[in-house]
Amino acid sequence: MAQLIFLIVLIGGGWMLYKKFVKDAEKLTQRSKEREKERQTGAIGTLVKDPETGEYRVKRDEE
Repeated sequence: MAQLIFLIVLIGGGWMLYKKFVKDAEKLTQRSKEREKERQTGAIGTLVKDPETGEYRVKRDEE
């Protein structure tokens, strides 16, 4: 019984790590595409509109 519980926990942990890895890889790919597009157009940064104030600002890396 203990072996079964250990196996379930191991598989669940592996699945969570896999999902985290895929999410991080997608985020890195998206950021890479954005930087490549900025490099091609000669832009310094990407502007995003603040929904509350309506003002535009340069997009931060955390977004």
